Amino acid sequence: MRILIVEDEENLAAAIRDGLRHEGCAVDVADDGEQGLWLARSNTYDAIILDIMLPCLSGYAVTRSLRRARVWTPVLMLTAKDGEYDEADALDLGADDYLTKPFSFVVLLAHLRALIRRGTPGRPTVLTAGDLQLDPAQHRFSRAGTDIRLRPREFALMHYLMRHPGQVLPKSDITANVWDEFEESDPNLVEVYISYLRRKIDKPFGRQAIETVRGVGYRLRADGG
Repeated sequence: MRILIVEDEENLAAAIRDGLRHEGCAVDVADDGEQGLWLARSNTYDAIILDIMLPCLSGYAVTRSLRRARVWTPVLMLTAKDGEYDEADALDLGADDYLTKPFSFVVLLAHLRALIRRGTPGRPTVLTAGDLQLDPAQHRFSRAGTDIRLRPREFALMHYLMRHPGQVLPKSDITANVWDEFEESDPNLVEVYISYLRRKIDKPFGRQAIETVRGVGYRLRADGG
């Protein structure tokens, strides 16, 4: 999953970023509303964690601008305020959920999973390709009903492939969406993790779901292989 954090409290943003990376997410961070709005409109994210009190543009203004531009990425609003009117304002402007500081990372993660479980318009909450099934909210993956344990980065890569079944995905697109800009993202890592996935989801079942398109990248067969 790819998450955008828009938060001007440096320590809090770093803590959330590190926690999400440990969960296998690719994470981008903005420390003001203008930068956050630009990133949210320029990239595809599974969810946005957005503070209300920000330099340049408030979280309210960012959310309003995104919804007017028909960007429906789920937004989890963070605020130091604690009041029913603030929560109502956030939700009325188009935020999908609301969390008051201070909060634990466990609670934040639960809220994110709930957002992803609901999905955005046009995106299924459980992804399928033939007998492959991936549930982002439950962090579960299976083939033909058999649960397969994937490490966080493997899960993130499989999630991206299953969001684009049948499409040829260049290595550069994969690294941009599965690894974030501050992590090591050598294209050779894509080959390594594709190999890991094949050993888990294909070889034990005598199948071939992930195809190599030489000189370009990889394609997940829409029928699951």
